Amino acid sequence: MVEARITVNGKVTPISPAAPHTTVLDFLRDRGFTGSKEGCAEGECGACSIMVARPGVEQPTDWIAINACLVPVASLDGQEIVTAEGLGALDGSGAPTELHPVQKEMAVRGGSQCGYCTPGFVCSMASEYYRPTRCAAVSADNGNGVQAAEETTESHDHEHGPNGFDLHSLSGNLCRCTGYRPIRDAAFALGEPAADDKFAQRREQDAPAPVATEYSQDGRTFRRPETLAEAVRLLRERPDAVLVAGSTDWGVEVNIRSRRADFAIAIDRLPELRGLTVESDHIEIGAAVPLTEIERRLDGSVPLLAQLFPQFASRLIRNNATFGGNLGTGSPIGDSPPALLALGASVVLASADGERVVDLADYFTGYRQSVRRADELIRAVRIPLPLAPVTAFHKIAKRRFDDISSVAVAFALDIEDGVVLEARIGLGGVAATPIRARDTEEALVGKPWSTETVEAAAAILQGEGTPMNDHRASSEYRAAMLGQSLKKLYAQTTEAVLS
Repeated sequence: MVEARITVNGKVTPISPAAPHTTVLDFLRDRGFTGSKEGCAEGECGACSIMVARPGVEQPTDWIAINACLVPVASLDGQEIVTAEGLGALDGSGAPTELHPVQKEMAVRGGSQCGYCTPGFVCSMASEYYRPTRCAAVSADNGNGVQAAEETTESHDHEHGPNGFDLHSLSGNLCRCTGYRPIRDAAFALGEPAADDKFAQRREQDAPAPVATEYSQDGRTFRRPETLAEAVRLLRERPDAVLVAGSTDWGVEVNIRSRRADFAIAIDRLPELRGLTVESDHIEIGAAVPLTEIERRLDGSVPLLAQLFPQFASRLIRNNATFGGNLGTGSPIGDSPPALLALGASVVLASADGERVVDLADYFTGYRQSVRRADELIRAVRIPLPLAPVTAFHKIAKRRFDDISSVAVAFALDIEDGVVLEARIGLGGVAATPIRARDTEEALVGKPWSTETVEAAAAILQGEGTPMNDHRASSEYRAAMLGQSLKKLYAQTTEAVLS
């Protein structure tokens, strides 16, 4: 095996002697790249964000912002990253000589005070700056900013600037002292990258290919197999291994609970887990495809998932998080299981013995437990077609975005001539596992989609599961929200029919 190494701001840097569990953030700071900060160590503040070169959806390479505090540096062996220090023009010694357009706009618009969060904002903003489908409706002035400042006052979607900038790209970045208006103004003032912009030009070249990795330090090993066959063979030999994909869950365990893995297997770049295909009777989504990529590739063709994605954590998390990881943890408060249950999804489990397909409704067996054996991994998620025409995803949480749900409810109904022909309802946060609301479904099927039917079914829905009291919500509140969720769906569908 070739020595494990990573390209940081254009310079190849050996990973050794970092331990296999060392995060990219700690690796960078140990080597003098102190722009990235540790604010929360949980992927909730974005102070640590960096850019990584990933295979693109519309072009060879996309610049993707990720939380450096969660990702083990060994998982980026052979990859290319850029920190806030590397964005501007550098001289021969690596010292900055000119600000990047994003940095310049943040400066002239007062987008930074204490500066702790600023490098993270800059990297997230730069990732969106280089998004190929960002279409500028105006030409911003990157000089003194007067013209652009006036243009940002024009009428536009409050979450999208006149330059096409999507504010959701900053949803995982928190600022405590500056205030978000000047940061938003800086984002909305950005024009198009210059023709000689090196990062824009880099998009036209292929992203680094995944590298087969076997990295060991202090008795612990990190492996990146080349194929699924090799991965399941390793898993058969080491059923105690930790599977690492986006690491948005495992990274928290490492940072907050000091969890360590004697043997870790990276599956995030396995080709067999990275596909997304649409067949005549189903959609198959690879377990290791990041949620942001799924969102872009599906492009709204699965409306229920299109509602889910903006409410799933933050863009920084979605850039790495996967369906395989969200289902693999078995958490009862994961956001994707209710939606996938409502869609009637199944999971494809792979082992050295072959594959088996399990209905997601039969997958969870207890708190963070499932039918998946220790020598199996989730290869893909399958969603049957055709899709139900009436769908909705309701997430009840204390914050609108970037929060853990108190209750999550997903609906998929087939209503024809005013009668409910089929109903699937997925619930999260109301039991030890994500569940289907079977009694409520039965109360709806065959009945008219009417106020009387919905009132009766809502009363049943309130009793589904075993909601608990905790710091997020009381059991009574959770039960009430279940019933209200169905009534909200009925109100929304009635408005749609009448409009």
